[in-house]
Amino acid sequence: MDFESSLRRAIKTGNVLSGQKSTKASIENKTARMVVVADNCPEEFMTYLSGTSNTFIYTYDGSSVMLGKACGRPHMVSALAVVDAGESDILSLKRA
Repeated sequence: MDFESSLRRAIKTGNVLSGQKSTKASIENKTARMVVVADNCPEEFMTYLSGTSNTFIYTYDGSSVMLGKACGRPHMVSALAVVDAGESDILSLKRA
């Protein structure tokens, strides 16, 4: 599975929320099926994530600039929540 292709497909066909505030809200509402964080995600947000349970967290092997580009956005994205994967196979990472 190519992570970046799967992420773009999820963004295009499903429901993906980007940004720490939206991701945190999605976790608290129990709608996030998967959370993706960049390697350089701020430590305080990573500490928050370590206190959550029942949420699969995937660390993207790249910076927030690279994750933003992978999302097709011209800005940094340090965290995102996959609420609905749409036609993507991105949630298969949970089983790997």
